[in-house]
Amino acid sequence: MSMQATTILAVRHRDSTCLAGDGQVTLGTTVVKHGARKIRRLYNDSILAGFAGSAADSFALFSRFESKLEQYRGNLERAAVELARDWRTDRALRRLEAMLIVADQKLIFLLSGTGDLIEPDDGVVAVGSGGPFAMAAARALIRHSQLSARQIAEEAMTIAAGLCIYTNTNLTIEEL
Repeated sequence: MSMQATTILAVRHRDSTCLAGDGQVTLGTTVVKHGARKIRRLYNDSILAGFAGSAADSFALFSRFESKLEQYRGNLERAAVELARDWRTDRALRRLEAMLIVADQKLIFLLSGTGDLIEPDDGVVAVGSGGPFAMAAARALIRHSQLSARQIAEEAMTIAAGLCIYTNTNLTIEEL
């Protein structure tokens, strides 16, 4: 499932986890908003979540994910597994056009609209139309620089925004 109109990047590096998202919202080929917040802190600020895709669908997923976090007392892995299971089996959820990246201090997961739950091998994952650019830049910066997770996320998102017309440099960055 490929999402256009945004970029969300997660980086875990040197005992720090960072989520970054651009602020651009498009309707077709028109930019309708420059400063949207697509990254949220959840469960007593201990979990980060970011979305790509339809805003309404993403807010529905945020709400469901928050419920799962409450139900499983902040256990990110269990909440993500249960949301992915619901996403696969619930007819209404399967129609949602969105992807989530969720993270805590130790884990990062990508949840897709097909019910996939993916944990990246290297602590870097991205979604949205600029996702491949941001992910490639972040991986290179981790290997070839001394930057912090936050600096890597910011620089990788700036690179993605320079390449992807659906991504801007009005960034929201949250760090654990």
